[in-house]
Amino acid sequence: MAAAFALAAASLGLWASSSSASPAAAVPTPDHVVVVVFENHAYDQVVGSSSAPYINSLVRGGANLTQSFAETHPSQPNYYALFSGDTQGVTDDSCVDIGFSDAPNLASELADAGKSWGSYNESLPSEGSTVCRSGDYAQKHNPWFGFSNVPLSSAHTFDAFPADYSQLPTVSFVIPNLCSDMHDCSVATGDNWLRNNLKSYADWAQNHNSLLLLTFDEDNRLSGNRIPTVLYGQPVRAGSSTDTTYNHYDVLHTLEDMYGTAHAGNAANAQDITGIWNN
Repeated sequence: MAAAFALAAASLGLWASSSSASPAAAVPTPDHVVVVVFENHAYDQVVGSSSAPYINSLVRGGANLTQSFAETHPSQPNYYALFSGDTQGVTDDSCVDIGFSDAPNLASELADAGKSWGSYNESLPSEGSTVCRSGDYAQKHNPWFGFSNVPLSSAHTFDAFPADYSQLPTVSFVIPNLCSDMHDCSVATGDNWLRNNLKSYADWAQNHNSLLLLTFDEDNRLSGNRIPTVLYGQPVRAGSSTDTTYNHYDVLHTLEDMYGTAHAGNAANAQDITGIWNN
């Protein structure tokens, strides 16, 4: 009887181990992920639009989430949701108190897992600057400044984006300025900016187990908050798409599972993005 009990216990242990590992096993582990966040456009304004030829080339060569949704309006709470699994009480676009929260977030989780993090912010006046607004730069699109557990030194100007992509952090966010992100300027302007600044990274990612993830903070308030989300790189099955409903919390959950971190806030109850990977 004791032997039978030990065997049953061992079998249960194996099952539990396999079960707990399965969500993370559903997604790849890229060497690098670069997340680019654009602004205030609905899915149909970008995907299939002649104004966005480069983004649509990424759709054809990568993966398209056809039912991807933001959380709320206006912009800033969506950035907090994407970064930390919670809007952290932020309800508008006002500048926040620096380091007002110590809640878990993608950067702190990556650090705890021994991985690296960085943000690259176009028009940020200087490395780690906490200024509220400067020209076309706006703090409201940079949620990392709201967290005391994210070093200010990890917030870089976009000029610091490395030419040697192997030197990128494990996960980084790229935040274009208010014109380049389509907030104040056209879809064509943002598409050209992406092609001119990140095409070489996207091409490199195809042969270096790395990923470009393009998404939007919110729609134009006219499409139920349905937004474009496109993934591109070697781990992605070219030309794939999924009509599963995903949101910012699912994107965060997927990034967390790629590196075996904990799940922040509402990402704990979210799902992995599946059906688009090569393996």
